[in-house]
Amino acid sequence: MAEEPSAGSRSRGRLGRAAGAIASNARNPNLRRTQLSFLGAWTAEWAFTVGLGIVAYRDGGATAVGLVGLLRMAPAALLAPLLSPWADRGRRERVLVLVSTVRGLATGAAAVVVGLSGPTSVVYLLAALSTVAATLYRPAHSALLPSLCRTGYELASANVVRGLLDSTATVAGPLLAAAALGVGGPTAVFALAALASLGAAAALVGLRYDAPPRPSVPTVPLLRSAAAGIRAVIRNGDLALIMGLAVAQTLTRGALSVLTVVVAIDLLGTGEPGVGLLNAAIGAGAVLGSLGASMLVDTRRLGGWFAAGVALWGVPVMVVGAVPQQAVALAMLACVGVGNALIDLGGFTLLGRIAPDEVLARVFSVLESLVVLSMGLGALATALLVGSVGLRPTLVAVGVLCPVAAAMSWSRLRRMDGSLGVRDRDIALLRGVPMLGSLPLPAIEQLARGLQPVEVPAGGTVFGQGDSGDRYYVIERGAAEVVGDGSVVATLGPGDGFGEIALLRRVPRTATVRAAEPLRLHALLPEQFLTAVLGFPSSAREAGSAVDHMLGRYAPRTGVDAPGAGRPPGAPDA
Repeated sequence: MAEEPSAGSRSRGRLGRAAGAIASNARNPNLRRTQLSFLGAWTAEWAFTVGLGIVAYRDGGATAVGLVGLLRMAPAALLAPLLSPWADRGRRERVLVLVSTVRGLATGAAAVVVGLSGPTSVVYLLAALSTVAATLYRPAHSALLPSLCRTGYELASANVVRGLLDSTATVAGPLLAAAALGVGGPTAVFALAALASLGAAAALVGLRYDAPPRPSVPTVPLLRSAAAGIRAVIRNGDLALIMGLAVAQTLTRGALSVLTVVVAIDLLGTGEPGVGLLNAAIGAGAVLGSLGASMLVDTRRLGGWFAAGVALWGVPVMVVGAVPQQAVALAMLACVGVGNALIDLGGFTLLGRIAPDEVLARVFSVLESLVVLSMGLGALATALLVGSVGLRPTLVAVGVLCPVAAAMSWSRLRRMDGSLGVRDRDIALLRGVPMLGSLPLPAIEQLARGLQPVEVPAGGTVFGQGDSGDRYYVIERGAAEVVGDGSVVATLGPGDGFGEIALLRRVPRTATVRAAEPLRLHALLPEQFLTAVLGFPSSAREAGSAVDHMLGRYAPRTGVDAPGAGRPPGAPDA
């Protein structure tokens, strides 16, 4: 009987996963540059927010700060879904370059206006423009990441690393802004944010990866195209569930923007400095949680970690109400930050793997709009609750929402984990086929969704020489013989694929394939196979080379005059 792994070996295994998660991003140059771009973009956003708050406070006090925050977010929440179709057309990194450039120019212009003592209304308009661009950045970035990954593990790792960078930017942006304020006031802060945004754009220029073919401009009206993301969420119960849990979490997030102030001043008696300490605790917990989440990267438990992350946004809030002590409050709000890291790991990875790639940016834009709107509603509802029922009952009411939502969703989230586990096995099988091995994750995931199981008994025929080609096959279990003109010319086993010649060259089957022993096959329909193989240069080259080699072998017997005969439009040359 196998021995149970020791605690030390389990710890080493978790540390190995953490190191592997970070290393997978460092080794992949495309992921590395994309993550550095995110760090620059979000550092710029936090620094700009600090500078804008100073300008607004000088202009009209705390009321002006609140109003400017609302004026920034409202246009972004409305416009981001309308603009998101552009991130699903063409190459997504180009959208990110454009967005970051617009943000850099807008914040740079704000630096000039403030430096020349210009009207603050112009600064606010530039801030709104920058925020609209910022709101579009994350959906496009989230939609780009899967195309740069080859496995679900790599995507989960990328989301963990991005969560760590997000938490780092939450700390670094305000700290850099504080340093810049001491040097040159808001003008220096805006200039710093502009440079960081332009650096985020520069990091993505010339990114090289296999992007699926997409039209360069929308082919349907903008509103109808934008609505495709909403329809995708409504029609897919798993996507709708993830969005619903995200709303519960961001309602609580909005509530905490009010509660941290009231708890610090009225419940704990720590005054205004205590507000900063409570928010810093959330940020510190997010950094530590991101490091911890890197030890949990495992595509078998994404739904479970997502549910745990959502629950951690609520339980600590109730504890703060029950035990009103500063040390307890700091520890509990650090747990909220840990929950945020688990949501980055589970929620973003699940969305990236469940939503169709052709509408992925629009689905993430739906999420971004829901985040902005629910945060505002959460803040407003909490302020009203505190005024009507008091602080402690409000802490209980706010705190119970996320744990209850997570508990009600647990079984379905775990079913998602199970289905992704099966799909990961299918993806691993497809990766073993040379012409499919180089496909990015969204493409090979789409193939895995379309696999049809086929059982063939020993001695049975999969297809005969001269038959028309209707499917492509990959062997999961068993062995098959390839028979040409009555002679066995090859033997195939698990991981081997066959049937591509008839599909790629539009010729009859060049040989008979029969089961030497019971076969467990997975089949792909022609449109699924051809779209994936011919849609990416690397797989198209591999397929063209392999098929031309096989046609050269079979052509004298089948009457095909040349390797290129019958080549479909867009098929590659050898």
